[in-house]
Amino acid sequence: MMEMSPLLVYALDWANLLLRWAHVIVAIAWVGSSFYFVWLDNSLTPPTDVQLKDKGVGGELWAVHGGGFYNPQKYMGVPKSLPDHLHWFFWESYSTWLTGFALFTVLYLFNAGTFLIDKSVHAWTPGVAVLAALGFLAGFWLLYDLVCRTLGQGKKGDQVVGACVFVIVVGAAWAACQLFAGRAAFLLVGAMIATAMSANVFFWIIPGQRKVVAAMKAGEPVDPIHGKRGKQRSVHNTYFVLPVLFAMLSNHYGWAFGHAHNWLVLVLIMLAGALIRQFFVARHKTQLAEARSPWGWALAGVAILMGVAIWLAPAPTANGASSASAPAPTLAQVQLVVAQRCVLCHNAQLANKGVRLDTPEQISAHAQQIYQQVVVLKAMPMNNATGITDGERALLAHWFNVGAPAP
Repeated sequence: MMEMSPLLVYALDWANLLLRWAHVIVAIAWVGSSFYFVWLDNSLTPPTDVQLKDKGVGGELWAVHGGGFYNPQKYMGVPKSLPDHLHWFFWESYSTWLTGFALFTVLYLFNAGTFLIDKSVHAWTPGVAVLAALGFLAGFWLLYDLVCRTLGQGKKGDQVVGACVFVIVVGAAWAACQLFAGRAAFLLVGAMIATAMSANVFFWIIPGQRKVVAAMKAGEPVDPIHGKRGKQRSVHNTYFVLPVLFAMLSNHYGWAFGHAHNWLVLVLIMLAGALIRQFFVARHKTQLAEARSPWGWALAGVAILMGVAIWLAPAPTANGASSASAPAPTLAQVQLVVAQRCVLCHNAQLANKGVRLDTPEQISAHAQQIYQQVVVLKAMPMNNATGITDGERALLAHWFNVGAPAP
């Protein structure tokens, strides 16, 4: 573990807070606009006004929000003329990736020895681990983009791309969980998909739109391929959103990333997210057609989540009755475990998160946090760097459940 001064730890905590705050804000803006336009595309109806038809409007929608009425319209192809002010949606995407990568750098790359590496999973140097992590981000984009360009055409192009991307994600999830700490592996898989999402905007969607605008201004015919490609990548992005959001939130749940088959846990929950998103996308279309909602997609996603929850549920202990009546562990026993497993990062010199555990009084004062982080979430010790055992976790649990007796 890299030694850091308390002041540096404090500064990094502030960087963590501000970057995380900014990242969530811009991500809400990007995901919100993405979801809105997918919904809008699937909710438009052909206009009845002859003038709108003559202008090239292929679909419109009337909506009410915030005390006002709105009438968004979509042109089939391109409009006959461009307005003076044309709004572009791209900074939401770029800002999300930039703040996310900065946060990833501060938390994981800068502290690779602590956050990226779990030596019980794969022992390698921080420098190599950082390069491998960056390779995941770039490698997924290159593979995904290659699949889209070579196999994404034709009537079944989207299905072929979807199947190939699923295989790539499964392979990446397995590889990440064999190389990195579980917490980092989950985040890394989410980050590589999020990188592809932003790259779709940067390399395909916005450049295609710029070519369309340039052709219109030059009075040249517009190639419809730019609109088709942009729509394809935009649709891919909407299916990526829920899997990415789970990966970004997963670092709070040690029972998920710390499982022996954590790569499969990750794949299944991400798949459930994609299926649930498919339900909402398909539902927009069925509502417009006044058809039955496609509940099968949602039920499939929920069934997977329930199956994973049952699979990961802790097994009942065979000696549960006897352990409940067993003598409560003494604070001296608890202090011995904490001194070996926790004090390395929670002491007078390095009180991570403002928590010190180097005296009996401090252990008693933080009993709730110890139980939550070490026993329930199994998030601490970080990547189990100090090698805490299941028996020691059970001892801490018993101590807390009998009231965490004070010294």
